[in-house]
Amino acid sequence: MASKNRVTEYKVPLSEQDRHPMMGESDINTILLNGAQIALTKLKRAQSFNARLYYYAEISVFLEVSLSRGAGISDSTRKQLEVIHKEATHIHMDANKLLNILEV
Repeated sequence: MASKNRVTEYKVPLSEQDRHPMMGESDINTILLNGAQIALTKLKRAQSFNARLYYYAEISVFLEVSLSRGAGISDSTRKQLEVIHKEATHIHMDANKLLNILEV
């Protein structure tokens, strides 16, 4: 009986060989949504324009990444990120309006 190497015993496509074995497609969706939720929470608590701008940009990056095709990002994740981004936009713009009113 000839001994087989484990790599040759199972024919795994290259795309699966390069992936981390503990990370599935649902993980990237969870990471994006949790990251956006954390940034939204920090945006709500931010006291300065620069802090709000930073967290708003962070949420925008999560949304931008979700538009990547072939990354295993689901449509429901994209829709939820769009809702988070829309809420962040309103929070950021309302805070800027209030800041401009107080400065005048």
